Amino acid sequence: MQNKTTKDYIQLHFIVLLLGFTAILGTLISVHSLSTVFFRTAIAAVGIYFVLKFRQVDLKIDRSGAIKLLSTGFLISLHWFLFFFAAKISNVALCLAGFSTATLWTSIIEPITYKRKVRPHEVLLGLLVIGGLCMIFLSEVKHIWGLILGILAAMLSALFSVINSKLGKSFPSQVITFYEMTGAAITSLIPLLYTLKSGYLTIDQVIPHGWDWLWLAILSLICTVYAFTVTIGLLIKFSAFIFNLALNLEPVYGIIFAYLIFGEKEQMNLGFYAGTGVILIAILIYPILNKRFGK
Repeated sequence: MQNKTTKDYIQLHFIVLLLGFTAILGTLISVHSLSTVFFRTAIAAVGIYFVLKFRQVDLKIDRSGAIKLLSTGFLISLHWFLFFFAAKISNVALCLAGFSTATLWTSIIEPITYKRKVRPHEVLLGLLVIGGLCMIFLSEVKHIWGLILGILAAMLSALFSVINSKLGKSFPSQVITFYEMTGAAITSLIPLLYTLKSGYLTIDQVIPHGWDWLWLAILSLICTVYAFTVTIGLLIKFSAFIFNLALNLEPVYGIIFAYLIFGEKEQMNLGFYAGTGVILIAILIYPILNKRFGK
């Protein structure tokens, strides 16, 4: 890992702030979650393509590298589908609470990927997050599927974060973004066309209209192209675990945004806020534990 500066930490938390807004945008967009993922990634791929062409960046990479990047795009498309679908079938707060388990998943996936020993304090923090989630689950049983899908989205997020932390050492971050967004667009288009042909979805559920295009533009260009490109650069400086630990602030930002925008619909009971508080404790004590036991 490279040395981190104050600017890097500020940038990290700004990205988390942007990501906290993505669930809001996904809820505001009226089309089906599968369609949201396709248009988000397609617009992002086209946008980053023109940016790279303007900067005269060479997009050619070897076949093996292209397969790796496009395949990672599949994981990203599946992650975003689960994430947006969770927010739509429950609410933003529950979706983001489930997403906080990214810390636990990373504490398991990262040691396997880098072939290092599991750090007990990272697993401890992951278990603390599970404790917080149990409190949320017991208080919000009626939204169980939103929480479960949020947890699955977190697992995929942890997986492609670890993958990108390795890929970022071999390819420029903007090139990675282009190929992964292209892969995500392709892999989300296939099931989208199938659901249209089978009659499961109608044209009105697939084609954005009205304000959808504005929300998609913000989601694609700011919360995806910009955020994703910067994220890959940050994953070279920060471990995937530290990055996903910071991502635990995403529910806080997202819940605040959701309450301001959607009002009473996003009000939760005491158990939810207590569980979220436990998750935040994991964030606050990580630097202390890492300083003591990290080495």
